[in-house]
Amino acid sequence: MFALSLPMKQDFAISGGTVGDKSRGAPHVYVRVTSDDGAEGWGEARPSPRWSYETPETVASTIDRYLKPALLGMDAVDLQAVHSIMNREIKPGYGSGQPIAKAAVDMALHDLIGCATGRRLADMWFAGFRPGISLSYLISTPDPAEAERKASDAKRKGYRGVDVKLGLDPAADADILEAVKGAAPDLFFRADANQAYTLQQAVKLAKRMERLGVDVFEQPLRANDLFGHAELRRKTSVPVALDESIWTAGDLVQAIRAEACDTVVVKVTKMGGLSGAKRCGELAREAGLGLLGGGLTESRLGLAASAHLFNCLGITEPADLNGPLFLEDDPVEEGPTIDEGSATLPDRPGIGCRISTDKLQAFFLK
Repeated sequence: MFALSLPMKQDFAISGGTVGDKSRGAPHVYVRVTSDDGAEGWGEARPSPRWSYETPETVASTIDRYLKPALLGMDAVDLQAVHSIMNREIKPGYGSGQPIAKAAVDMALHDLIGCATGRRLADMWFAGFRPGISLSYLISTPDPAEAERKASDAKRKGYRGVDVKLGLDPAADADILEAVKGAAPDLFFRADANQAYTLQQAVKLAKRMERLGVDVFEQPLRANDLFGHAELRRKTSVPVALDESIWTAGDLVQAIRAEACDTVVVKVTKMGGLSGAKRCGELAREAGLGLLGGGLTESRLGLAASAHLFNCLGITEPADLNGPLFLEDDPVEEGPTIDEGSATLPDRPGIGCRISTDKLQAFFLK
């Protein structure tokens, strides 16, 4: 387990606060799993306490003190047993029990199995390999003029979609929506509030979104307010997406029962890894819901793993895998290549990334 602080190009804030800044960097935790025959697999956790309750310290201690001792010696291919043991050691409560920490282990095991057997993730899922994915451009600012400049930049650089963070200054949100839509009228428009609003505020803003043509309103209310989201759906034609409300397949079932959303945001890190995220994505599809791909400013390791899964799930809208927009560097020596609004994925076994041990040491969290 490697606790890291990765350098950032620019600060990044959501309605809950700053999730990374240039002065301190961004916390990431890498996990390496090694088999008896020397094969390796790598996984990543991106704790962000302004977004969820897990911190770099809790992820590190969970993996090092609880998961590692319980998992050593197990059959790496038996992922069902691995998750059963992880859930025994860190018991699910109202939530799934340290899912971000568990996600790093699950991701590393997928990588290990693929590398040991010479199979890509797509091969392991009996799906076709797709070499690329479209990325969205994330706009996070309380200033409408800056939002307009960023939207113009996204359009000029060839991005197909924008993801606009709302709630930094609720009084300016309507002006930010207007500015972005005016500068990039043809791009897929994803407005993400990260739980910033009351129902009354969300309804009012959704009416403005209807007139502008916003494509999806993401997580406007508190995570546990499924019935509030259902009420919002009855009052607006803008599709409502749930992110922080859905961490497990059980959460998704409750959201479906409550008729709380039109779309589900799939995130590998929050859903306990590739196993849980794939399960949620497939269940949402069977229920007739839309899917969006998202991330937590992961490095290129997490980006590659997520992108392989999103391609497998058939997600076609630009994915919010925004690490390249914010991270200055990471420990990935060989991996996906980023060209503004798209990423070319590695065509190698497992996740397909190679990690530099020298960079790991350079980025150790002090």
